[in-house]
Amino acid sequence: MKQNNPLLAVTLLSCLTASSASWSADLPPVAPVRPVENVYFGTPVVDNYRYMENLQDPEVQSWMKGQNDYTRRVLAAIPAREALSQRVESLMGGDLRRMSFTRRGHRLFYQTAAAGDNLLKLAYRDGVSGEEHVLVDPAKLSTDSSRHFALDWYMPSWDGRYVAYGISEGGSEQSVLHVIDVQSGRQLAESIDRTSSCIVSWRSDNRSFFYLRYPKVGPDTPPALREYNAVARVHVLGKNENGDGDVAVFGRGVSPKVDVPEGQAAYVMVSPDSPYAVAVANHNMDNNPNTFYVTRLADIHGADTPWHKIANPEDGVVDVQLHGDRLYAQTGKDAPRFKIVSAPLAHPDLAHAQVVVPEGSNVIDSFALGADGIYLAERAGATFELHRTGFDGKGDATIAMPFAGAIHDLATDEKLPGVMFALHSWTKSPREFAYAPGAAGAVDTGLIPPSKTEADDLQAVETFATSYDGTRVPVSIISKKDIKLDGTHPTIIYGYGSYGLSMDPNYQAAWRAWFEQGGIMTVVHMRGGGEYGDAWHRAGQKQWKINTMFDFLAGAHYMIDHGYTRREYLVANGRSAGGIVMGGALTIDPGLFRVVLDDVGVSDTLRFETEPNGPPNVPEMGSTSTEAGFHGVYSMSAYAHIHDGTQYPAVMFTTGANDPRVSPWHMLKMTARVQAATSSGRPVLLRVDYDAGHGIGSSVKQTADRFADEWAFSLWQTGASAFQPKSH
Repeated sequence: MKQNNPLLAVTLLSCLTASSASWSADLPPVAPVRPVENVYFGTPVVDNYRYMENLQDPEVQSWMKGQNDYTRRVLAAIPAREALSQRVESLMGGDLRRMSFTRRGHRLFYQTAAAGDNLLKLAYRDGVSGEEHVLVDPAKLSTDSSRHFALDWYMPSWDGRYVAYGISEGGSEQSVLHVIDVQSGRQLAESIDRTSSCIVSWRSDNRSFFYLRYPKVGPDTPPALREYNAVARVHVLGKNENGDGDVAVFGRGVSPKVDVPEGQAAYVMVSPDSPYAVAVANHNMDNNPNTFYVTRLADIHGADTPWHKIANPEDGVVDVQLHGDRLYAQTGKDAPRFKIVSAPLAHPDLAHAQVVVPEGSNVIDSFALGADGIYLAERAGATFELHRTGFDGKGDATIAMPFAGAIHDLATDEKLPGVMFALHSWTKSPREFAYAPGAAGAVDTGLIPPSKTEADDLQAVETFATSYDGTRVPVSIISKKDIKLDGTHPTIIYGYGSYGLSMDPNYQAAWRAWFEQGGIMTVVHMRGGGEYGDAWHRAGQKQWKINTMFDFLAGAHYMIDHGYTRREYLVANGRSAGGIVMGGALTIDPGLFRVVLDDVGVSDTLRFETEPNGPPNVPEMGSTSTEAGFHGVYSMSAYAHIHDGTQYPAVMFTTGANDPRVSPWHMLKMTARVQAATSSGRPVLLRVDYDAGHGIGSSVKQTADRFADEWAFSLWQTGASAFQPKSH
């Protein structure tokens, strides 16, 4: 194999406007080719870099470091990169931030960061106007500037006296559960590891809770089982402070009498006014249909707990909530846009449950129960509506919104009327609103002040692109208002399209730095997301994932056809499962994009099942264990469809060394393969953050640096004069 030879370097110099001395003098390390062939149902597939999946191999570590060092030298040679980084960081860190509100009576818990803070803290206040008290500051936990800690999750007790919360190091999301006494600010002795993505449900005594914990990992534990089949346990404050000895009450293998399917996690949900508990076997820790069970709280006794199954994934239940003796469930069964049903918890037959909120023209995104009724956030095209209805489904009312946007984080307290929620827009920074029954509409609480970067010079255009099969695909175009349709604008096309997750309006202060360079942001709402409900999601799953890729390309063609940009200014960007879409951007039409930015992306889907987060994703991606599953997974595997001698665009692959969701080897293998295959002479870079994971828990500076690296790289490659390295 030959790659990055002197001839290629000369070709690169001739292709680009300019280059830097370091770019021409140094080349990235070459990855040895060690082919491994697998035959799947008669189809041979060769993997040249299978050995990179052993991330502990010193050779792999050395190659990864050499690649990242090379990337840093290349990026450092871009003249305006440092100024762009400072601008992005100032935009991202210049505002007071508050988010993730939880109500406990009149006490509010939330995450916050003052202007200039790198990391979110845990705080509370008594009432909207109360004084803010910081409970946990992760920035104070680090003693090494090269590593940081982050707040992963939190859950207060029903009386607001205690808060259980998770802390992890280096973006790993490997949470350790702690508990703090809110009144005194005293940290309790609890320190329970293996509690990633933990669901904590406090019992009514406010001194104990149910929580999920992953099994211990031994030297012989396969990677695919290291974060799988977590079980629900019960913990009493002051006892078993490290969690060892806490009794398991639900999960796979806990009781031979209860058939619990395999999955990522099992947990218990309770409500302070209900004598029942619901247990959830969640395959991928998401809001897709899962398996649900119910029992009386008084009957929970370890492995002898008589859990009664009430729903399988085929029943379409995505969320349940308890209200006294009744269960309320959001389900997509015979309702692709979802409906809300209710049944008595003593006999919760969901097949014959009362329909409280029938399926309508909007998509029900989420619901929450207050003392006065049911609150529903509904998707209505590009924006949301907030509805309130009685527990019997009568008296539906639409609550007036101050501006059009997306509703997130419905926060209610079943003992109090009303609701709080965050409202997001492409062009207005988020606000926290509250609604009280009888009011004319929702009012701004003032808890989240407007961003200093907010101005009226931005616009968001909502339109549609036509995909290959005639499907109309929503497209959001965000730009300066005075943008000219002359085809000269560097344009980032962003896409995700998996798990039924929607790309809702979301103000990003950092984007202003891109707009200042004449850039445009475009979000394509592809099949596989949840913009139009369950049917839209399923149309981009498994063997239909090709729809997601072609929808993304349709969005790019729309921007060209309508005069916003041209191929030489197009930048594709996606992260995580959006890496599958980036693979499509690379392999289906390699000449469409000038740049591809693939962040912590899934690229070798044929091998995804072998990593820690692989098995939970089988319902979304499919499995190589069946012939139909293999063909679906093979069609979406970018790594398997890179061909030698192809003129690929400039590419930056990014990963976090501690990523628990998508193993870094995806980006390593793709870097090696594309570097070896490309004939375009354009750079293919690997960017590694050794103090990060999947991006969750990253600091403001870490995120700003990534934006600056990717955007400076893109502006260099799309010809922006200020970003051209000096001639060598």
